[in-house]
Amino acid sequence: MSNNHLKFYINGQWVDPVKPATIDVVNPATEEVYTKIAAGSAADVDKAVAAGRAAFPGFSQTKKAERVALLKKIIASFEKRAEDLAQALSQEMGAPIGLARSSQVWAGKAHLESTLKALEQMEFEEQRGITRVVREAIGVVGLITPWNWPLNQISCKVGPAIAAGCTMILKPSEVAPISGLIFSEIM
Repeated sequence: MSNNHLKFYINGQWVDPVKPATIDVVNPATEEVYTKIAAGSAADVDKAVAAGRAAFPGFSQTKKAERVALLKKIIASFEKRAEDLAQALSQEMGAPIGLARSSQVWAGKAHLESTLKALEQMEFEEQRGITRVVREAIGVVGLITPWNWPLNQISCKVGPAIAAGCTMILKPSEVAPISGLIFSEIM
C-alpha cells in the first residue's frame, strides 16, 4: 500500500497540491492524529474539473460492455484492498475493526455489485412507438461524501457515475478521507 495522503489523484496520476497545506486526521476512538492529508485549494479543484472535462468526451462514448468490464475490474481490486479499507475505516471513524470489515467494507462492495447488475440489465436506447429514447452521460459530476459511512457513500456515487459514462470529481470528507484515498488507488 502506498501513502498518497499528501497528494491528489487527478487525470490518472497522483499529483502534489498547487498550494501545499495539510489537515490532521484524528482517530475519534483515541483522539490522536494518525496521519495528515493534503488540503485542497480552488486551483486544485480547477485542475480536477479540467481533467474531468477533458476525459468526458472519450469516456462518455465507451460502450456498455466496456463499463461492465471496468466495474468488474474495480470490484476485483476492491476485494484485494478490503483489509486496507477496513483498517482505514477503523482509524478514520474509530469503528471497531470487525464492524469495519463485516459491514462497512461489505456495504461498499455490495453497492458496486448492485450497480454492476443494474448496468448489465440497463438498455441505453429503446424505441417507444415512433420515439427513440437515448440515455446519455450528463457530464462531469461532483461527488461530495460525508464522514459517516464514507466508503458506502463513495461506492453509491462513483459506481453509478461510471455506469452512466460520466467522469467525476470526488471530494471525500476531510474527517474520514483515507478510505477515499484507497478507493482512488483502486481506481
